[in-house]
Amino acid sequence: KKEEEGGGGGGEEESFVPKKKMKNPTVDTSFLPDRERELKEIEERKRLTEEWHDQQEALKKEVIEITFSYWDGSGHRRSIKCTKGSSVGQFLDMARRSLQEDFRELKGVASDNLLYIKEDLIIPHDMTFHFLIQTKARGKSGPLFHFDVHDDVRLVNDARVEKDESHAGKIVQRVWYERNKHIFPASRWEMYDSEKKWEKYTIHGGEVQGK
Repeated sequence: KKEEEGGGGGGEEESFVPKKKMKNPTVDTSFLPDRERELKEIEERKRLTEEWHDQQEALKKEVIEITFSYWDGSGHRRSIKCTKGSSVGQFLDMARRSLQEDFRELKGVASDNLLYIKEDLIIPHDMTFHFLIQTKARGKSGPLFHFDVHDDVRLVNDARVEKDESHAGKIVQRVWYERNKHIFPASRWEMYDSEKKWEKYTIHGGEVQGK
């Protein structure tokens, strides 16, 4: 009898099948985790990053011509070609080698003992032209690099007047600067600081524009 009851009970059992929950197509689920979407976004960010780096490397290899003036109390205008990726220190070494035939005092001077001054700012040796150009670095009276250098009219015009063109940068010996930093023009020079923003520029026409 028990066997009959057992056999009968087994036949009456029903298996439980969970119902599948249907998604509501009208509900925005973009905020929910989506592994496939996340992987695609990661790949796209990686692709864009690599593309940006490739572009920057290509820009660094571009050749530019920099006009400068070797300054020993008077200016001696020269120009030299280098890549945008060159550091100021590398540029100074190239300039020193090109100048030493005409200025024998430079033959025993290391490039570490030279300074590059642009728009009254002493540019650090480890800074690259690429960085200064890409960040649109500015000096006291305008942009550091436009590559359309005109004569330096600082001595006859108001030094606060912003020019559309860049002045030729000066290269000086560090010892010359130390001897003359209390008199013009060296008295205006100071170290470049990428974090510092010049509060005011005087633009053409005499108006003052806040920065």
